[in-house]
Amino acid sequence: MRKNLFLPILASAALFAQAPAPKAEPKPAAMAEAKAETKASAEVKVGTGVEKMEIQGESTSFKVPAGTKIYAWTKVAGAADSTVTVVFSKGERTSKQELKVPRSPYRTNAYRTFRAGDAGDWTVKVLGADGAELGKADFSVEIQ
Repeated sequence: MRKNLFLPILASAALFAQAPAPKAEPKPAAMAEAKAETKASAEVKVGTGVEKMEIQGESTSFKVPAGTKIYAWTKVAGAADSTVTVVFSKGERTSKQELKVPRSPYRTNAYRTFRAGDAGDWTVKVLGADGAELGKADFSVEIQ
């Protein structure tokens, strides 16, 4: 009878010894610290269109007729659940568009319609919610 009781106890002890130790959950403070260390950034490209979330007609110099849209495509990383502002600027002239960034990384785009008088050197910047510059691209426009 003793042999019959000893075998189940030995088997359960062997199974318990083989069970993996439970993984420790990261502490909320450590998670917040890791999130703070992730620096937001943006890849910026300029072109004549966006198809399937990729820039088309990418260039740094455009010769276009008046009324043409030029797109600023961006891939934002490290800025989930926030907004970014895309700013087209030429000297004192600026146009801004605020875009939501629901996850990271996230691809999005904005455009500006170029008309007569808009020829020249332009810069497009992507700014984070705090106003910090995440990325930029320079380009020139010649109106035909």
